[in-house]
Amino acid sequence: MKAAVRRIFAARPCPLLAAGLLAAASLVALGTGPAGAAQTRFTIPASARQLVVVSSPTYDPANYLARFQSFARASATSAWKPVFATWETEIGSGELRDVRREGDHATPTGVYGFGLATIYGAWPNPGGLHAPYHRFVCGDWWDEDPYSAQYNRFVHVACTTTPPFAAWSEPLWEETEGDRGYPYLVVIDYNLDPTIAGPDAPGSGIFLHAWMDAPTEGCIALPISELLAVLRWLEPKDHPVVEIGTDAEVGRVPPLPT
Repeated sequence: MKAAVRRIFAARPCPLLAAGLLAAASLVALGTGPAGAAQTRFTIPASARQLVVVSSPTYDPANYLARFQSFARASATSAWKPVFATWETEIGSGELRDVRREGDHATPTGVYGFGLATIYGAWPNPGGLHAPYHRFVCGDWWDEDPYSAQYNRFVHVACTTTPPFAAWSEPLWEETEGDRGYPYLVVIDYNLDPTIAGPDAPGSGIFLHAWMDAPTEGCIALPISELLAVLRWLEPKDHPVVEIGTDAEVGRVPPLPT
């Protein structure tokens, strides 16, 4: 989601993504469209012990605001229990979308992991995190050029260097104004492992980051206090995932045990 601080409000960027149960025994999500595709995209992994659900009655919620809910369970056969209150979250100016493309500013629907190898941010380490923290420095980029070999990856270059992918991409150390944007963020594992690049690339740089007072460019955003509560809650060992979709897609909340 290309967006620098200098155009953060004009472009309304994301500078810098629950589940229900069908009768089928192995499924934990309810989707729309062809049954097989929907069931695959909205299946919560059995390994997941933490679940974030971002949902809306429609693909185009009023003011680009959806619901943000959080759940935890002790095991794959345990019931999901709410963790935090239900909050509002900002979504992309391209609304919710089942099929996304680079640059359409939509928030992708489906189930995705969190990139907890590293939590990032422009502000100092807030403490209490269960993952390593990297504070942005000059030269830190998110490569959003679908023709780049490092597409949809964090890349560091020398501070005075303009990388060949710069025109498409985000200089992460500049993507914060006040408490908006990237004071803190966690990557959502969208279009990663494998990464689809080229002319049909489905997009890049989908994060959970700080509130914008505006729609994002596809990310989901929370106020700082709520964002930090979530970041401090996420545990790599609990394999957290986020499920994003319409109420019909995500199904019953909280989801039933598997």
